Amino acid sequence: MAKPHIRLKTNNTLPLQAAAYTAGDPAERTMRNWYPTNGSADGDLLPELGLIRPRSRDMFRNNGIASGGLQTLGDNIVGSVLRLSAKPHARLLGWEEDDAEEWANGTEAQFDSYANTTECDAARRDNLLGLTLLMLRGSFMNGDAIAIPEWQPLPGHRWATRFQIVEADRLCNPPGQANNAYWREGVRVDEFGAAVSYGIRRQHPGDRYGLMGALDRFQWREIPAFTPHGLPRVIHLYDKDRAGLSRGKPILSSVMKEFRLAGKYSDAELETALATAMVAAFLESDLSPEAASALFGAGAPGDKNPDDVWRAQLNGFQAQLQGSAIIPIPTGGRVHAFSPNRPNNAFDAFMESTLRHIAVGWNIPYEVLLKDFSKTNYSSARAALLEAWRYFKGRQRWLKDHWLRPVYELWMDEAIARRRLGRVTTPEYRADRYAYSRARWVFAGRGWVDPVKEAQAARIRMDLGISTLEDECAEQGTDWEEQLKQRARERRRMQEEGLLDAYSNTPVIPVSGDEARNQEAANG
Repeated sequence: MAKPHIRLKTNNTLPLQAAAYTAGDPAERTMRNWYPTNGSADGDLLPELGLIRPRSRDMFRNNGIASGGLQTLGDNIVGSVLRLSAKPHARLLGWEEDDAEEWANGTEAQFDSYANTTECDAARRDNLLGLTLLMLRGSFMNGDAIAIPEWQPLPGHRWATRFQIVEADRLCNPPGQANNAYWREGVRVDEFGAAVSYGIRRQHPGDRYGLMGALDRFQWREIPAFTPHGLPRVIHLYDKDRAGLSRGKPILSSVMKEFRLAGKYSDAELETALATAMVAAFLESDLSPEAASALFGAGAPGDKNPDDVWRAQLNGFQAQLQGSAIIPIPTGGRVHAFSPNRPNNAFDAFMESTLRHIAVGWNIPYEVLLKDFSKTNYSSARAALLEAWRYFKGRQRWLKDHWLRPVYELWMDEAIARRRLGRVTTPEYRADRYAYSRARWVFAGRGWVDPVKEAQAARIRMDLGISTLEDECAEQGTDWEEQLKQRARERRRMQEEGLLDAYSNTPVIPVSGDEARNQEAANG
């Protein structure tokens, strides 16, 4: 069938074909002037990234909700725990399961001496947990975060592989080089879009305290993306949401306008409420400034400027407005009470609606962003937390794949070269890096809304075989092997102290002397 036609009254009255989609109709009144750019991923972002990034940082510095939201993301995605659980691929390596487990335990012990000290930080200030939080916040705030592995052997230190965290502003093209087919804001790409090298400024362009002052801003070096053996020379952490995207964008990009307008509206309401709260009443009088000054005893009218006297007396009169005070009213004067309509009754509802839109743009529930569960019940709170946890789990996987795994591979390359991981040699490791460096990372637990129900649910899952003790412990940020070993030590100590029943092997509940005598009397 032929498509239907409509006729519009024009000069030549020719029929115009109706658009199949309203979204593509150029004559649609509500979208008549809407013609967004049709650029590539880099073409849309890179020309505007230099302005989006400082705006994002300013928002995180000066907006309490944005700053708190960033802290919430860090607390829930990483938190206070970062633990390695090595999982070498025994089948690919041709190992027995027991041999793989023993090698994994030794690897975890060696890595613990690296990750839980400042030996992993080129600045020697943070451990791996601190560097991970810094990379995560940098990627959210600036759009991307950069870490450069450095070899820094120091006396008295066990490891030499360290990481220098570089802010996104230092990643740039060579001086005087504009973006082109190969250089994309500091990332040099090949014909497939893969990163070949990175351009790093020696100093942040906004730093005033460089070693050489302003000259440092133009010092620049190019670093290959990988070593000849395939290990990363630069770790570039950013969220790639379009094909061909070379740089990342801040997490506030889609909601920055709403954040700014909501902040300005909140500030205006607060300032207005404060200004109106300082006014108690208005005084109207038919007296002239000279008569008013004489009434208040300010001297002869001609002694001073009448306007200055009038203002001084009014200031004095305002100072007398105190609790239980008797206010003198001049002849012909009238006092009008001041009743401002502040706070605005619609303020809370409007701000809540706006913040709900912002929370959706951040992919987290409103209750989690505002930390406000006062208007929700248990089921709704549980649903909100599950939705938030789904997003947090996705960000954890992204962080593991693009940050923690490269760190682990680089550290393992040094550990094997130093013969600290058994008999594995460097050629063996580099030939099958995935099998050796396969691991599970444990972050801080998500916590429990109702501990009793959550514990019962965990037991049911393990009894049905749909979960394991390792999974349940990882959900709470603990290691299952450490838990079992600690429980075994506690039970041995309880048995030594006589706190375990010899027949049921359960803890003995101590009773008082009166209760013991009553039990003996009852038993005859």
